[in-house]
Amino acid sequence: MLSPGWENLDEFLNTDEFAVTAELQLQAGATRSLDGIFDEPFLDTNLGEYSMDQVAPRFMCRAADVADVGRGDVLIVLGRTLDIMSAPMADGTGMATLRLTEPRGLS
Repeated sequence: MLSPGWENLDEFLNTDEFAVTAELQLQAGATRSLDGIFDEPFLDTNLGEYSMDQVAPRFMCRAADVADVGRGDVLIVLGRTLDIMSAPMADGTGMATLRLTEPRGLS
């Protein structure tokens, strides 16, 4: 595994550069701010003959900041409210990725 090219995550997650500050809302009612990098890559998904274009929003931040986060928690980033789909995916460098999705409305 490659080691990160930075020694201080605070320098990497500088909000004057690529990082943004988001608000994390836990199901338990706690709310806190965290800095990270928001990304929304475009995916072309295929299932047999069916093809669907979609986006896959994600937020990369310090693993220690999201150790208690799980499915059902909410992240508000750049004015958008997104549901967290799973536990954080740590990458071994001190960073973790939160997989996000647009909230589903109840009928």
